Amino acid sequence: MASVIPVIFILAIVLGLIACGYLFVPKGTHQTTIRTAIMLTLASCYLMWMVTYMAQLHPLISKSSNSLLWFYWLTHEPQRHIVR
Repeated sequence: MASVIPVIFILAIVLGLIACGYLFVPKGTHQTTIRTAIMLTLASCYLMWMVTYMAQLHPLISKSSNSLLWFYWLTHEPQRHIVR
């Protein structure tokens, strides 16, 4: 449950930045384009950060002890597997 708190906290910050970007873009011919670019940039950065953060907390693939033993056997006992 503790992994949800930073995600929601950063989401609140990003939503605040999106609101500031929407409200404080100067009026002009490209106002809609600038607003859209700012909002899409912030949303994309947030999604990338959230996916990376959650993937580090809950990995899909874990290390198996069998592969670690095989690696140890190859690196620490090289004479055993050489055929003469």
